[in-house]
Amino acid sequence: MTEKQGSKDNVVLIGKKPSMAYVMAVVTQFGTGQTSIEIKARGKAISKAVDVAEIVRNKFVKDAKIKDILVGTEQMETEKKERFGVSTIKITLAK
Repeated sequence: MTEKQGSKDNVVLIGKKPSMAYVMAVVTQFGTGQTSIEIKARGKAISKAVDVAEIVRNKFVKDAKIKDILVGTEQMETEKKERFGVSTIKITLAK
């Protein structure tokens, strides 16, 4: 996933930045009045997404709860047109 914000204001896409950068993005969105934030990741970034959600819940926004967790597989294609699956996760935090 890319490191930038998604088109929706309440989505944080997890990438290669340090976990705390994403934690601050989530905390900032809660601070601006969002009541629900989606943390999305795929592949190797899935464990970082879980870390971000737990850091937010345990250290910064104590009243945030895990509303939903969705896991799935996204089909990707190489330059040689070979298809393969990449695991995905979407964690929804709500206040």
